[in-house]
Amino acid sequence: MQSIPLEEYIALRRLLNCKHIGIVRLRSMIDAIGSGTQLIDTPPKNLLHIEKMTDLVIKGFIEGAKNGENDADYKKEYEYVTSISGSILAYGQPGYPSSLSNIYDPPVLLYVVGELTEQDKKSLAIVGSRTPSPYGLKTASDFSRDLVSEGFTVISGLARGIDTTAHKAALSAGGRTIAVLGSGFKNIYPSENKKLAKDISTSGAVITEFAPDTKPDAINFPARNRIISGLSLGSLIVETAEKGGALHTAAFAIDQGREVFAIPGNINSLKSGGTNRLIQDGNAKLVMNVADILIEFKIVPKSNPDPAPVLQLSDLSMFEEKIYTTIGFEPLHIDQISSLTGLNISECLINLLQLEFKGLVRQQPGKNFVRI
Repeated sequence: MQSIPLEEYIALRRLLNCKHIGIVRLRSMIDAIGSGTQLIDTPPKNLLHIEKMTDLVIKGFIEGAKNGENDADYKKEYEYVTSISGSILAYGQPGYPSSLSNIYDPPVLLYVVGELTEQDKKSLAIVGSRTPSPYGLKTASDFSRDLVSEGFTVISGLARGIDTTAHKAALSAGGRTIAVLGSGFKNIYPSENKKLAKDISTSGAVITEFAPDTKPDAINFPARNRIISGLSLGSLIVETAEKGGALHTAAFAIDQGREVFAIPGNINSLKSGGTNRLIQDGNAKLVMNVADILIEFKIVPKSNPDPAPVLQLSDLSMFEEKIYTTIGFEPLHIDQISSLTGLNISECLINLLQLEFKGLVRQQPGKNFVRI
């Protein structure tokens, strides 16, 4: 992927630091003039017909456009991105994602490690809680895998929990995934996902609008979320609390005219409060499988695979069946299982082990068990 020239990068970095010129005004100026290098050489009087240029704005433009004080730092940023085999794209220039250009506030600069391709126009965001339930993790994994099998690119934010699960499931299914950061490339967040980010860049892309040295400050993440939704045909909210960060992505998607989907959850679980509310308020479409999403986009499934074999309880022993029907997708402690089934703990553990061997349950820390 071809970067913009160094001179263009420096010009745009100067313009982004102009006082009294916001990002929306700057994009209007770029639309009219064509590039950052052309813009900094344009006399302010020639911009009056584009934007309302007060004396304060004109002063900010003149001072910022001609200020080369930080050019050496901008050059180092450019060289760093190049050194990690990255690219820098600019609004209005070749290579910039068309889906992002069409939102209200696309970033002027986009830093990319990996490749953005035509295939990525068919993409869906999967986002949700950083501390999901087993139900949320399984759902995110299943939807990510199934979307990849239908030729979708999965987009998420590299955060812990649902985001990480969606990325990993897409990779394990041999598909494409894109991670959008709320920091610069020198500060991958969370740090434990550095390897995941590298893996993503080899079969997708890691992108950010933030310069390489930018730290993962909280204020950056809502801005990050508008890119996640802006790159996607729609956003799937898997699991989130009523004030969860994933709701920002849903709000941006609504404003951008994109689809919003949500997974219904346990009404007694705080982790599902946000998704259930989105559905209840009519702001998201309830989906139970990828076919529900394909219908909204009028996409014919690539294949109609044979349905997965349905578990027959008759295949289980009497005790296995009793335990299996007691356990759900929320963690259940061994003491609770014993109490609910009437079996002693030793009997429960023996039969739980058999259910694990059959791939039906999974043990979690603290002697908690969940269905798979």
